[in-house]
Amino acid sequence: MSREILSFLSSHGDVRTDARFKEITTIRMGGKIAYLVSPYDMNRLTLIIKFLKEEDIPYKILGRGSNIICGEDDYDGCVIRLDHLNQYHFEDDDTLYVEAGVTAPRLANVMASQGLSGLEFASGIPGTMGGLVYMNAGAYKRSMSDIVTQVLVLKDDEFVWMNKDELGYAYRTSIFQKHPDWIILACRIMVTREKSDVIKDLIADRLKRRRATQPLEKPSAGSCFRNPENDFAWRLIDACGFRGYRYNGIEVSSKHPNFILNVENATANDFISTTNLIRLKVKDNFGIDLIMEVELFNC
Repeated sequence: MSREILSFLSSHGDVRTDARFKEITTIRMGGKIAYLVSPYDMNRLTLIIKFLKEEDIPYKILGRGSNIICGEDDYDGCVIRLDHLNQYHFEDDDTLYVEAGVTAPRLANVMASQGLSGLEFASGIPGTMGGLVYMNAGAYKRSMSDIVTQVLVLKDDEFVWMNKDELGYAYRTSIFQKHPDWIILACRIMVTREKSDVIKDLIADRLKRRRATQPLEKPSAGSCFRNPENDFAWRLIDACGFRGYRYNGIEVSSKHPNFILNVENATANDFISTTNLIRLKVKDNFGIDLIMEVELFNC
């Protein structure tokens, strides 16, 4: 632990030196983090990134940790959370400016109360808007690519607005996955006017469906695999006999087999061993290569 590094980071954001990935990921696994920092604003973020590069300190941008599996080894680097980038406002009648640290459920509910439609599909996704933009997250046949018009990115030490046609959007995919050094800072999304009660009823219905079909009461990283074309990952996993499968502290959900649960202090290695076995069986039985939807880090 360097006093100089800690002093610099502390002057530009909130810093912790006692954090673990286990505390800040939804699946609740992972080792110690040397520095966990939340920059005070975008300009402070640029200074922190420049400093980390100059000091050759590895870093990782992390939202709410809802789509990532982190290893048990200590991470001798800096994890950056954009908690302070939490502003949103109208730019015109149908365009909302939203910073990357705003959580999707919070924004969806605020929009509903103001009679603004567009983000209902994301009301149950426990991530930040930056993470949703990164993954082109979606549900109920809607995704971020349906509402995003532009994204503000820290790219090569400059703030750049990228248009939708530059984002490489496809199913659970964006250009940002190929450029981890580009940092999503904010986005512009399209909204439409609708009666507040109509939006709230739709959100309530979808949350009810989510609770009925997904194991939300246990730690997970959400859907583990992307759906292959014209099929569902959960169906393939189920057909291979994995519903309810246990390995060490890992369990394949009986409610939704595409959810891999941490039920008893599981590790990333337990998760990887289980998912590798699932992929092997699905490939053998159906000739389909399942693609991970979750990200592996420091594993």
